[in-house]
Amino acid sequence: MAVTDEAIEKIKEMIVSGALRPGDRLPKESELAAELGLSRNSLREAVRALSLIRILDVRQGDGTYVTSLDPQVLLEAMSFVVDFHRDDTVLEFLAVRRILEPAATAMAAPRITEPELDALDAQLEALGDAPSVEELVLADLEFHRGIVAGSGNSVLCSLLDGLSGPTTRARIWRGLTQEDAVGRTLREHRAILAALRDRDAEAARSWATVHIASVEQWLRSTL
Repeated sequence: MAVTDEAIEKIKEMIVSGALRPGDRLPKESELAAELGLSRNSLREAVRALSLIRILDVRQGDGTYVTSLDPQVLLEAMSFVVDFHRDDTVLEFLAVRRILEPAATAMAAPRITEPELDALDAQLEALGDAPSVEELVLADLEFHRGIVAGSGNSVLCSLLDGLSGPTTRARIWRGLTQEDAVGRTLREHRAILAALRDRDAEAARSWATVHIASVEQWLRSTL
């Protein structure tokens, strides 16, 4: 194991064991290096690496702290990596969405509140029957974000939020080139919302699967 990797593992062990908790300040560099049996250089590199993935927060002139370790904060690093996707991986992102989002939609069925459903309904009404493709795609992102938030699972919310970006261009492309893509999307949104209103988890799951799979199937045939 590389020296820096060993240093990362030792800091990770301190956090996992509870020796360092969310919000705690790390001991001084010289003290921590001695405690862990590390050189100050390897400790410094480990701290830099852990700050890049939002485990640690280095505050100039104040010290280094363990972050909140909130899933949304930690998964921001994944979003950063996702931004560097290649166009030929879009189908893979869609496939992952097809696995996760229907599950999140089914989870939301018994949990999402009436005011949250009303807000989703208002979004659809505000779009009207003939929005532009760009308006629809932006609304689509918000619609799905609202449903996943209704699942009550913050990890799923963060994961799916990070996966949405790479598929945006494909959805706009489909809207511009596939006949009735806008109308079909609106109908599928209304079907998902109706299933959520009925608290029918399986119907909500099925409609979410159909909705995402239709974009995936179109992209496969186009490519």
